[in-house]
Amino acid sequence: MKVLVSDPLSKTGLDMLKDSGFEFVEIPPADLKEEIKKGYDALIVRSGSKVTSDVIDNAVGLKIIGRAGVGVDNIDIPAATKKGIIVMNTPGGNTLSTAEHTMALMLSMVRNIPQAYKSMIEGKWDRKKFKGSELSQKRLGIIGMGRIGTEVAKRAKAFNMKVMVYDPFLSEEQALKLDVEVAKLDDIYKSADVISVHTPLNDDTRNLINKETISRMKKGVRIINCARGGIVDEDALYEALKDGRVAGAAIDVYASGEPPKDRKLCELSNVVLTPHLGASTAEAQENVAVDVVSQIVDYLKNNKIANAVNTPSVDPELFKILEPYMVVGEKIGILLSSLVSFGVEEINVAYSGDLTEFNVEPVTVSILKGLFEKIQQEPVNMVNAPGIARGRGIKVIESKISESEDFATLIDVVVKGKKDSVAVSGTILAHKHDPRIVKVFGYRIDMVPSGNVLIVHNKDVPGMVGFLGTALGESKVNIASMTLGRQDKGETALTVINIDNPVTDEVIEEIKKNKNIIDMKLVKF
Repeated sequence: MKVLVSDPLSKTGLDMLKDSGFEFVEIPPADLKEEIKKGYDALIVRSGSKVTSDVIDNAVGLKIIGRAGVGVDNIDIPAATKKGIIVMNTPGGNTLSTAEHTMALMLSMVRNIPQAYKSMIEGKWDRKKFKGSELSQKRLGIIGMGRIGTEVAKRAKAFNMKVMVYDPFLSEEQALKLDVEVAKLDDIYKSADVISVHTPLNDDTRNLINKETISRMKKGVRIINCARGGIVDEDALYEALKDGRVAGAAIDVYASGEPPKDRKLCELSNVVLTPHLGASTAEAQENVAVDVVSQIVDYLKNNKIANAVNTPSVDPELFKILEPYMVVGEKIGILLSSLVSFGVEEINVAYSGDLTEFNVEPVTVSILKGLFEKIQQEPVNMVNAPGIARGRGIKVIESKISESEDFATLIDVVVKGKKDSVAVSGTILAHKHDPRIVKVFGYRIDMVPSGNVLIVHNKDVPGMVGFLGTALGESKVNIASMTLGRQDKGETALTVINIDNPVTDEVIEEIKKNKNIIDMKLVKF
């Protein structure tokens, strides 16, 4: 077996390859496109190598790409998948490193350490100028409680901080174990002294911290971002730091690239900036090297797949049967992630009809993948999704019923909290294998889970369809399709609208002012 290593890898990792009987070649990232033509079974990269579609097209005999780290945005995953190449990452290797860096930034920020150091080497002694604040008894708001957010919470508790967390999928049981307060996002904005974000970057979290949300924050709040550039609107943060609305910020990742193209945050004296050092410890680099080599060796020698981001661990023949149901399962999960606003304790998945003849575990895992991927900072895949549920203290219950009343096969999913629950049902159109959502909140509908979809819960009164159409039309939003569902005449109804382009939060808030609108959400599939 031959392995190509196109980013620096620790000696321990290279020794493991050698001890496993593998040949390996180390090259700089710039040579990857040509070297890959020579024929390798595996490729190991970090963030420096860009595994583009051109590189993948040039690959001869390549079976697997291993990313020594979490992010895989430097790898063209669709191109790799199309060519049958497995892509793996190592999501746990830098957890502690990033959590500790978050705490280091927090302490540096509240005690003005970088500014005081700079002053000292300039020969000054400005004790009064750099008076700081204690962390003890301060409220820390953590947005996102995956691996890293959880480790930050543990360390903050050791500093006697009051920890508030926002994560729709953190169960009350898990929150109790961690001794943290589960809060709504607005509550964190209003009362947290320090806010630290630990979410992935996606349509729901892009510019999550922006001018409007900053205006709702406690005056004098401090903000930390060690997650992904783009979660914090840096222009809005800059203005808020200048006018004192935000007392301080600590940033390790940047929206405009690395290094950041816009360096105006460097002008401010109340900011701590680091060049993406979250995973830059000797231990983290050693951990990810060991993890990625272990996974590659295990796959090439034993055909075992771990932490794959583009393939489920399913028998190929069974996969052909299950694939369309896995697609609709993931769509159900994505929809539920947008509808759930409470701490999740339990997920019930019930299968009925033809699908009950098979091992449906891959479909259940697909549901979990869709459910977690927008709220988990680390990438979610078919391998780690069940572990994420267990780590959050969420019980997953799977059941089968031989017959379905209305469909050849039906997937019913109920997400439960202490007092609340949300139910969604889905199926496929057998002749086309097209996914469909057929029930939401008990309302029978026919939703195409694709693109941008508005879910409107409204009173069942005349004129609602016209009102919604007019409101969207005036906002230059084109309606692709609309489906309606209701339980009893004159009570409440559900209106599902597929739209060609996303609608802004401002438009949604304006529509919700109508007295007959109970709630309205935009879901992005």
